[in-house]
Amino acid sequence: MGIFNRLFTIGKAEANSAIDKLQDPIKMTEQGIRDLKTDLDKSLQALAEVKSYAIRSKRDYKNYSGQASSYEQKAILLLKKVEEGGLDVAEGDRLATEALTKKEEATEQAKRAQEEVTRFDQNIVTLEANVKKLKSTISRYENELRTLKARARVSAATAKINKQVAGIDSNSTVSMLEKMKEKVDQQEALAEAYGDIASESKSVDDEIDKVLGDSDVKASASLAALKEKMKNS
Repeated sequence: MGIFNRLFTIGKAEANSAIDKLQDPIKMTEQGIRDLKTDLDKSLQALAEVKSYAIRSKRDYKNYSGQASSYEQKAILLLKKVEEGGLDVAEGDRLATEALTKKEEATEQAKRAQEEVTRFDQNIVTLEANVKKLKSTISRYENELRTLKARARVSAATAKINKQVAGIDSNSTVSMLEKMKEKVDQQEALAEAYGDIASESKSVDDEIDKVLGDSDVKASASLAALKEKMKNS
């Protein structure tokens, strides 16, 4: 039981060295549970044995009590037979005395068996309480073990992530980002240059139409045609 009373306080900065120096708490807890289960098995075995003793003592008490009652009845019958003249007085007294002696012996045996029953019943109560306590303790530490394993997994994952983060070279990261930015700037400049080249390749007519607009050119042509038509009419 004392194995569970150890404290494990590990500082973050000294986690690795502390873990190396201390026993693994998960393994210690598992071993403690195995020890408790061994104690439980022994207690259950002892409980079964004591219960068997109690059963035997109760049987003995019943048998001896029956014998005592039987011998007493025999002594009574012998004395009655003497009174009826069916048995010599001296012989009847002798046999009745023997029967009563047997009765006393059986009574003592019954008394002893009853004392054993009382003692065994008390032992059973104590052992059953111990078994109940052990089962409760085992259940509690099994739950704590599951929690401890979960915490260990989270701690290991966190340590792995922190180690990975700590291993990143900040200078190389900044350099990589600057190169990516420069590459994007170059791509944008190249796209703009292609746009300028495309604009320069347009025809003069396209430029004129762009300046004057297609609607102005068509309107002037229509006006000239109308004037020519009026002159001829």
